[in-house]
Amino acid sequence: MLLVLDIGNTNISIGVFSDGAPAGGCLAVHARFSSIDRTSDEAGLLLESLLHSHGLAPGALDGAILCSVVPRLEAVWRNGIREYLGLSPLVVSNRLDLGMKVDMDIPGEVGADRLANAVGAAEKYGRPVVAVDLGTAINIDVVSQDGTYIGGAIAPGLYTSVQTLFSSTAKLPQVALEAPPRVIGRNTINAIQSGIVYGYTGLVDELVSRIIGELGVSAAVVATGGHAEILAAESRTIKTVDHWLTLDGLRIIYWRNNAGNG
Repeated sequence: MLLVLDIGNTNISIGVFSDGAPAGGCLAVHARFSSIDRTSDEAGLLLESLLHSHGLAPGALDGAILCSVVPRLEAVWRNGIREYLGLSPLVVSNRLDLGMKVDMDIPGEVGADRLANAVGAAEKYGRPVVAVDLGTAINIDVVSQDGTYIGGAIAPGLYTSVQTLFSSTAKLPQVALEAPPRVIGRNTINAIQSGIVYGYTGLVDELVSRIIGELGVSAAVVATGGHAEILAAESRTIKTVDHWLTLDGLRIIYWRNNAGNG
């Protein structure tokens, strides 16, 4: 069994696959926790508790892999896994065998989560492919027809913009992130929802359309992340929502770097 962790700025997504092979393996465990500061002991005990709650012992795990965009949390969880589960987790970077070339000006600057999304998208949906991660930030990543990671776009995420809006404007109410009945909001709440949901849908659609134009060929477009369902329902470019894209990418990277043993 394989433990996978996606450590983000807002949440940490944890999964256990029954098999690390690229063809699949059931996601036997999935949980999401806040990306608060923890000690390595707290992280290790949390993982132990999560495994036990699903009837699994730490010894059932054959390996572990993580991607992180928060260096201080990466060290904490890596140490927790070592101390409590007895595993040395693989840490995603462009130096691993990703099954694709990273053709960027500075390859080492590409976020590990972006690499995991690109690998998962190319493996599951073919090439070329555009992966849209709608989380704390919006990451759009592109794999070319020949299987090369060629970059993408980054924009502030919905939650980030909403928090900025509410913290900077005292009279605006906090609202649920959902599509209003029409673009022309007839009240303040609907007007805010319109600006956020339809505005961000337009942002993503415009970027994806321009990306496909630069590619010169049609491409699969897959969305993941906490706000994927909301925007995909309104989008003209997003055709697929895959909640496990990052975790699947981690599983595939682990397999590639461990001779198929996972």
